[in-house]
Order: sequence, then structure tokens, then C-alpha cells
Amino acid sequence: MLHFYSTQGQCPPATLEEAVMNGLAPDGGLYMPERIPRLPDSFIKQLPALSFHELSYEIAKTLLGESLTENTLLEIIKKSSHFDAPLKKISPGIHSLELFHGPTLSFKDFGAQFMAQLMGYFMQKKDNPLHILVATSGDTGSAIAQAFLDVPSIKVWILYPQGKVSWTQELQLTTMGKNITALEVQGTFDDCQRLVKTAFSDQDLRSKRSLTSANSINIARLIPQSFYYFRGFAQLEDPYLPTVFSVPSGNFGNLAAGIIAQRMGLPIHHFIAATNINDSVPSYLKSGIFTPKPSKHTISNAMDVGNPSNFARLLDLYGNDWTKIRHALFGVSYTDIETENAIHQVFTHNHYILDPHGAVAYLGLQSYLKSKAENINGIFLETAHPAKFAADVEKCIHQKIDIPPNLQETLLKTKYATLIGTDYSELKSLLEGCE
Repeated sequence: MLHFYSTQGQCPPATLEEAVMNGLAPDGGLYMPERIPRLPDSFIKQLPALSFHELSYEIAKTLLGESLTENTLLEIIKKSSHFDAPLKKISPGIHSLELFHGPTLSFKDFGAQFMAQLMGYFMQKKDNPLHILVATSGDTGSAIAQAFLDVPSIKVWILYPQGKVSWTQELQLTTMGKNITALEVQGTFDDCQRLVKTAFSDQDLRSKRSLTSANSINIARLIPQSFYYFRGFAQLEDPYLPTVFSVPSGNFGNLAAGIIAQRMGLPIHHFIAATNINDSVPSYLKSGIFTPKPSKHTISNAMDVGNPSNFARLLDLYGNDWTKIRHALFGVSYTDIETENAIHQVFTHNHYILDPHGAVAYLGLQSYLKSKAENINGIFLETAHPAKFAADVEKCIHQKIDIPPNLQETLLKTKYATLIGTDYSELKSLLEGCE
């Protein structure tokens, strides 16, 4: 059976169920699989002939087949992989991997749907309800809310920073009701993340409530995010050219998932870690010194993270060796003005509408291409539908964006959120007082 170890290395290995249901390891570390099995070359060659559903199942079976039966995995994949990730050619050598075709129009849907099905399976044999705590800087909250809505014996608490998510994002995560509670925190995303981590380390609270996380610190979010890297590669016209992925990065779970895909055999030549002005990781790649910073608000708000949790996984994947990390990752950061200019230019010249996060990834890919003379397959991740950031995007392209029908329905709903401060005692009181 596959076990999972903590990046802190101060507690015993965990089973898949323990890692998923606890979220964070007892020593405060993040769970990682003890081994990452490599898929055969024959599978990589077969990718273009497989549906997203089929390739997702094969990858999940290779990684988790010792922990779950084939029938269980089939059912989980069937219910969670019901939307695609199409690859769109923008210009010669540059492609957009569209990850916004799920129910909340965000890449977070892939991990959230898989996690909800997996946790729902594990909860079948539990007596006490499970409380999921989620800190969100944008799209995570709505994806988790949608995925876990009406899942029996699970209650979700979403913490988001007041005034620092788009109105569309806020409505998506505050209009669910039922087993979903939105907490509007008078602070930053880093404050939200700190509150969640404090709750996990509060043994008094954990003796009263079963807690877990649905952020990308949970390994169940990370594993399915590796699937769409395979799906993107499968759609390339010339898979024999070196393939480079540019990943818009905030908490760095998406990039960690890509590295796992690479370790499983996907021939990824290089990764680009593209951020906004919250550039802790690009700065680390330049200096070798990691300096967490208070997060700053930008139009690419899902990336407004000053102290990314998954940095621990990046270090772990490369043996805490800065030289290896720097060789494998190309780190860059961009301002809001640069992001807005990219949205305008791509729309003007290529007739393609970027969201702010995809624009940062596009800029990262362009920077990489300028530094290399080789012909490559460049893929940037377009992580959210531009309509979720309509005001900012429309200002750049000077025209209205078509709003998808499911998003139009959300915009007509009423917001329900509980306002709390940044003192942990408020969150603890709410969690202890719920039934």
C-alpha cells in the first residue's frame, strides 16, 4: 500500500485515507507520496487516443491503485472528470490550456471534484461529521463549495479576505448556503491561511471537531491537478518538440502537480513559475533565500500569496537543493500594468481573451522564449474564465465579455457571509458553536 510522509519528517507515514482526511500532517508538514511511480512510455505514446476520463483513470490507478479498488477509482473518476481541458493554439509555438470548463469556471474544479468524491467515499464509514476549512484568495472557495454542496456529513467553512476577491468570485462562494458557510475575514489571504493552520494545530478544538483542509495543502487536491498536464500534452500537434509549461502561481500547488506529472513520465522539458508582484518564489530562484512577505493585492488575486504553502513541496521534490530547483524552474513576476497590456495585446493580435492569471502565465512563456533559441511547444495555463474578472478584462479589451449562463445565474443570487476579524478566537468560537 502506498503511504504518505510529511515534508517535516517528524511523524509516522500515513495511509491515503489518513493523509486526505487530516489534510495537514501532525507535525505541520504537507503530505507527499513515498514514491511516485513512472508510467510506461507506451502510455505516453497512447495519450492522443485516450479521452480525459480514460487517461485520468490510468494515472490515478498507477498512483493510488494500492490504496483503492479499481471499481472505487472508476466511480470517483467518472463523477469528477466530466469536463475537458482543451488546448487552444494562440500563435506558432504558443498554446493555452483552458482549465475553466468546470462548474465554477476555474482550474480548481478539477481538484475539488476529485477530492469531494474521495472524501465522500471515506465518510461512508464515519460516524461524526467532518469540518472542512478552506482559505481562499479567489477561486478555491467557489470550487470547493460547488464540489461539496449537499455531500452528507460534511460541513465546509470558507475563509476569504474582505474586498480582495472579485465580486463574481465572492458571489460564487457566498450564495450556496446549506452545508457551506462563508466567512468574510477583515484581513489578507495570508490571515485566512494562518487562521486555518492555527485551527489545525489546536488540539483542544480537534478533540471536539473532525477537521481537514481542502486547500492545495491537501494531497487529494494535488493529485488530480496532474491529470490535465497529460491532457494538454496529448493535444499537441508535434509532441516531439521540447514542451514547456508556464504556470500562474500563487500557493504553488499547480506547479507541484506539474512536477509530479513530470516524475510520472510526462516529457516536460521545463517549467515557468510565473507570479504577480507577490514574488517570494521567483526571488528565491534568483537568490537562494526564501523570504515570505505580506501579500499585496493585484488584479490576478488568486495569486496574491506572500508565503505559499506548497513551497515546502517544491523543496521536497528537489531534495532541498537550490541548484536543482533553479535549473528546473524559470521564475518571473509581473505588475498589474504588464498584465493588463498582455490582455490587450493578445486580444488585439490573436483575438483571444485572457484572464489576468492566464495573462501572467502568457508573459512568463514569452520571457522564456526570448531567452531560448530552440523551437518548443509552449503551453500556458489559462486557469479561470475571463468573465470572472469582467471589469478588469473589459477595461483592457474595450468591449463586453459574454457571461456563461451558469455564471449569470450566480450573479442574480444574494450574498450570505459572516464577517470575522483576524483573531483566531472568533473562528474557534464559530467552529465550537456549530452543530
